[in-house]
Amino acid sequence: MSSIESLQWRYAVKKFDNTRSISEDQIAILKEAFNLTATSYGLQPIKLVIIKNKEIQKSLVEHSWNQEQVAQASHLLVICTQNIVDKDSVEHYFKMVKEIRNTPDEILDPFKNYLSDSISQKTKEEIKTWAKNQAYLALGNLLTICALEKIDSCPMEGFIPEKYDETLKLQAQNLSAALVLPVGYRAEDDFMKDLKKVRKSMSEMVLEIH
Repeated sequence: MSSIESLQWRYAVKKFDNTRSISEDQIAILKEAFNLTATSYGLQPIKLVIIKNKEIQKSLVEHSWNQEQVAQASHLLVICTQNIVDKDSVEHYFKMVKEIRNTPDEILDPFKNYLSDSISQKTKEEIKTWAKNQAYLALGNLLTICALEKIDSCPMEGFIPEKYDETLKLQAQNLSAALVLPVGYRAEDDFMKDLKKVRKSMSEMVLEIH
């Protein structure tokens, strides 16, 4: 199946088959894809929480506008943002660059100093918005990889982040829940399964400048 056929195949699942689980190999692919997602400056101010504890999944349904996919799914992925992104975060990133690429300090320092100053001047709200933008990049990447790997999914903004933070004890990890992605296999009786996609025409969506 081509990449376009895979994207045609995917849809936001409304009912998962709760008798089927995705494999550890598939989870490993999703983890790797998440880690390889492009992020602004390469700082990766996000983290992926993977839940396969059915009791926890069930407890989160009431904090997800009663969307049962959260409990039905094989695994529940929660994309989180770091609550604190500061000069130490920048320092950690450039330390990795130096270790992995062996780049000299005289090349790294100008950009490192610029980035440290830029981050330090942002308000908490600006950092939160910027980090959440990176979470959306990761979500888009995961949706595509799920389609290519024939893993069903349902991207969700409809949940109460504070309740997720509380249930999963995310504050202790300097994290806040940003987006939710149940993954697994579509149920045979999901009413959405065989419906045609509804999309604007290509001429409405794409502007080509020659």
